[in-house]
Amino acid sequence: TNIQLGEGGAGAFSDGKLKVGGMDEYKHFVLEAFISAGAPEDILYTVGAHLGTDKLPSIVANLRRRIISLGGEFIYSARLTDIRIKDGAVCEAVYLKDGAEYRIPTGKIFLAAGHSAKDTFTMLYELGVPMQSKGFGIGMRIEHPREYINGLVYKDGELAASLGTASYHLVSHLPSGRSVYSFCMCPGGTVVAAASEAGGVVTNGMSEYKRDADNSNAALLVSVTPSDFSSDSPLAGLELQRSIERLAFKLGGGDYSAPVTRLSGFMRGGCDAPRSVAPSYPVGHRVCAPEEFLPEYITDSLRLGIRDFDAWMPGFDYPDAVLTGSETRSTSPIRVLRDARGECPTVKGLYPIGEGAGYAGGIVSSAVDGVRIAELAKK
Repeated sequence: TNIQLGEGGAGAFSDGKLKVGGMDEYKHFVLEAFISAGAPEDILYTVGAHLGTDKLPSIVANLRRRIISLGGEFIYSARLTDIRIKDGAVCEAVYLKDGAEYRIPTGKIFLAAGHSAKDTFTMLYELGVPMQSKGFGIGMRIEHPREYINGLVYKDGELAASLGTASYHLVSHLPSGRSVYSFCMCPGGTVVAAASEAGGVVTNGMSEYKRDADNSNAALLVSVTPSDFSSDSPLAGLELQRSIERLAFKLGGGDYSAPVTRLSGFMRGGCDAPRSVAPSYPVGHRVCAPEEFLPEYITDSLRLGIRDFDAWMPGFDYPDAVLTGSETRSTSPIRVLRDARGECPTVKGLYPIGEGAGYAGGIVSSAVDGVRIAELAKK
């Protein structure tokens, strides 16, 4: 349980963006569950609905209480260390808590590990559970003044009073075959420290319900594929993440300060100290060129993408905008394989689900995936 995992992850350190798209019975079920736990009813029909970092912890706590009332149990500060298999089927879950080992006899495990459960992925790999590496995104967070983005999007900053703080989503498909895209845009939000391992710097973004902080931020990511990884191991994407995060930690001074630069410096191939836009990353920052912790194909692609974004949204290339790195945890770099019934093809009773297992990309899609697989497992 920390900033990336468990109730602390999707609970306390997300702003609860709810990407619904076309409504169906499963999505409606998930949204109704949130509403019953205290979310506003307008999430059923609002485009771009979000719950807010200030509201989400109590909502998730209410969901937990509901599960407990139905007979569920939560075990905190524990680590899943093994899945015991007998005759090709799950027979026990083994976990470590306070230095002692515990076992839970079971014939079914629904494994919703989350995209940063590196120890769990390593354990599965050592057990021979079939998995494969998959593409994800790497880049940095960009921050503009909130009112400035309101003006770019609405052309009239006063419209924000009635329409809400402005959001954007931008994509550029480069001649190289890579894509550059904005991700997890946080209107009127902050850049947060999101490391889940010692010795690494990871950034994320969040917004409170009112979305009224001074800056608006988004991840600017470049698509990476298994061809960019250093080996054919299913865990190679994890190692790429870890190598970048450790470099960012070192360049930040080793105290979890984050590397930053003003956009003007980055676009000319160097770095500049922040000026009118103050970085909102809370721990501290050190000015350095992103090339010092990101591969060249990432930084070169980001510059091309930012130029495209500025052509589509003139003014996006705002010289005083701030870039903060590293952003490496956009989604899982692994897919744990499963069959048409949602079950591991080599271990009966093991059901990999959600974003961490490689089958979803957000709160709603992960919840829906879990509900669907649970239904299949009952048949």
